[in-house]
Amino acid sequence: MAENEPGQPDHAPSVTTRNLPTPKSALAIGAHPDDVEFGCGATLAKWADAGCRVHHLILTDGSKGTWNPDADVHALVATRQREQREAARRLSGDQAGTVTFLDQVDGELESGLPMRGQVARAIRTIKPQVVLGHDPWKRYRLHPDHRHAGLLACEGIVAARDPHFFREQELAAHRPAVLLLWEADEPDHVEEIDAWVDRKLHALEAHESQFESTMKAVDPDQLESFRLRIRSRLANLGEPYGMAAAEIFKRISDL
Repeated sequence: MAENEPGQPDHAPSVTTRNLPTPKSALAIGAHPDDVEFGCGATLAKWADAGCRVHHLILTDGSKGTWNPDADVHALVATRQREQREAARRLSGDQAGTVTFLDQVDGELESGLPMRGQVARAIRTIKPQVVLGHDPWKRYRLHPDHRHAGLLACEGIVAARDPHFFREQELAAHRPAVLLLWEADEPDHVEEIDAWVDRKLHALEAHESQFESTMKAVDPDQLESFRLRIRSRLANLGEPYGMAAAEIFKRISDL
């Protein structure tokens, strides 16, 4: 996997834990529409089938998600929001929770105090048992939004758990039990997802505006090639653990 390719890596290092008990609720925090599906879509689908309420928090508007220099940016933003809501529905069905957009300009996300407060507000409002997000410490990452989104997931948890942060919100503090970071250089947790690979792909394919720029899938043959790449990657991740397919994460439990 190239350093700047989205989602799951193409090989599996040693891990120490596997298959969390199904949480009652989960919040996945993505920099852009489609990042959650790439990073943890099959895991979310698995949990949803077992009764987990799955929420999405998307930090930017996805307005740079096209190679067309003449694109109508406002129309693209609206399209990407529709695609994200459909992807969430495809992943989680009746267990799909909120899909919240913080509407920061794509490519200009910052992990400062105001955005930390917005993420903390979402965590305090949703009260997820598990939070999932980008690993902000991935080496050689080029896209700043992924790095800042990861920092906001981590720092938002710190702010949400402690009652003296953002007291003006007048919301009770909430401490999630587990944070799972995808795109990690040093993952240590694996989720078995063989039965949910198709759902991950189905959700990814809701993001039709990204077929050219992200998935390199502008015709049926290229789309099938994309599916095969994802299936192969997830199979490679699961093989060392006797799993037909897996998604892997850095797990942080001492929150």
